[in-house]
Amino acid sequence: MKVLAPRTVPRNLSLRLRSLRNQQRFFSTPRSTPDFVRVIEVGPRDGLQNEKKSIPVETKLELVRRLAAAGLQTIEAGSFVSPKWVPQMAASDEIMKSILSSPPPSASPITYQWLLPNMRGLETFNSLYLPSQSSKEPAPQNDAGPALNTSAYDPNAMPSNPSPTATQSAPINDGGPALNTSSADPNAMPSRPSPTTSQSSTPSPSHEISIFLAATESFSRKNTNCSIAESLSRFAPLMSSARDNSVPVRAYISVALGCPFEGPDVDPHKVAELAATLLEMGADEIAVADTTGMGTAPKTRELLRTLEKAGIRPGDLALHFHDTFGQSLMNVLVGLEHGVRTFDSAVGGLGGCPYSPGATGNVSTEDLVYTLHALGAETGVDLEELSQVGQWITGEIGKENDSRAGKGTLGRLKAKM
Repeated sequence: MKVLAPRTVPRNLSLRLRSLRNQQRFFSTPRSTPDFVRVIEVGPRDGLQNEKKSIPVETKLELVRRLAAAGLQTIEAGSFVSPKWVPQMAASDEIMKSILSSPPPSASPITYQWLLPNMRGLETFNSLYLPSQSSKEPAPQNDAGPALNTSAYDPNAMPSNPSPTATQSAPINDGGPALNTSSADPNAMPSRPSPTTSQSSTPSPSHEISIFLAATESFSRKNTNCSIAESLSRFAPLMSSARDNSVPVRAYISVALGCPFEGPDVDPHKVAELAATLLEMGADEIAVADTTGMGTAPKTRELLRTLEKAGIRPGDLALHFHDTFGQSLMNVLVGLEHGVRTFDSAVGGLGGCPYSPGATGNVSTEDLVYTLHALGAETGVDLEELSQVGQWITGEIGKENDSRAGKGTLGRLKAKM
């Protein structure tokens, strides 16, 4: 048997990415301080898309409203995919129309994300989004082009108003997650402006799109009926069009830590090469997804080190973990140690994957927020309100609430009554 030499990161990856830095845009969700962790709520899309029973549009809209009221600042609200393949997402256009016409009340600006599989999905997005933007007064343009991010810390460190909890948290130490040494309960949130304020006082939301590829050929063909190379080719014009319209693009890399068809040992160098290519194509953020939940702390650490050696910075990344084997929060801690400050999650631990037998839901947003607050990070999320949202939506769709922190928080609230 021929023994293959270990793969190494191509030397030109770092150089390729370095040339992008002065041109790269950044996501619009505020990340004004190093200790702010951006939580992306994927429940309305990734959490619900595999449910067999049809969920009413009003229930989905109410979920978005409640998540906004709980302080989530980035919400993946829907997907413009074929109803034939994902019937549960068939009403995403109605959800977007509602958000555009009547943004859910919130204390902070919200970014809504929409998953697109192809140019047809982008056309649907554009038909709804672009007319709403043309009616707005254009923002002043810098003749020199898009403003550059001059922060030495993070490409997503944007100047903004501080998070509602900005003065409550200790910073995360760059050497790893900081311990919370305060005697106060880190999840006892300070009072926030009421989300049921008048519509006119709700900050204007922004909108972004997401695309998805796979780290293995088998999963790519099963999930999208094409090779990885064909996926990249399909998305090139989509990403170019999005850039022309100043719409930020997030790119998922699925099965990055384990594939249901090729096993748990996905080549991290392949993931790094894909991530670099997507950044070169114009992606603003790479969401590295452990779709199967096979990821462990050592494997996550190896992957992040490989990405770093390839010139991909923590600020380029989001991490998306499923909790099939109970490893998601451990993997989050590894991500924090490596400087990642963006994590996906789903309220109530909703979700799964139709092409990954046995895979359970996403790491629950309640568990993630509880952990982050305990470490001294700020998220802008009210855990008590969020826990009530998780209990409500799982009850509405007849699912078990898989959030331990959510159920524990509700139990504590009940005991106080």
